[in-house]
Amino acid sequence: MDKRVGYAVAWVICAVVAIAIGIAAVTTVGASVRGRGPLGDGDIERPQQADLVASPRPGAERVATTVSREFGELDVECRGAVAYATDARPDTAAGWEVVSFEPGPDDDVDAVFSNRGRSIEFEVYCNRGQPELADYETNTLPGDDD
Repeated sequence: MDKRVGYAVAWVICAVVAIAIGIAAVTTVGASVRGRGPLGDGDIERPQQADLVASPRPGAERVATTVSREFGELDVECRGAVAYATDARPDTAAGWEVVSFEPGPDDDVDAVFSNRGRSIEFEVYCNRGQPELADYETNTLPGDDD
């Protein structure tokens, strides 16, 4: 019985020592490479995601349409798979205004129109060169009874 206890204690001590060595090694190596970026050739300039801009293929056909709803109008144009929103005209007589407007160029364009406690958000993309409504969402702010 004494041998079993001795083996168990030796095993626990070895396991603790092995874990401590592993942690020390990872900490030391991690500190030496921390902040150096991805491994590989550091001389390659990689564009940032924010720097990427969609651009149509040369000679892509332009197809324009106007999305008209209760909020007003949004003029959208497709040049191949690239979408542009060229103008947003809210129905100001009915109290609508443009809150957000993404003109593109991008794979889709969107706009948000609001009227007091109500908003309409929609997105248009180019489906085989034709403008198509991708998302249309109406929202009402709680507690606004106007």
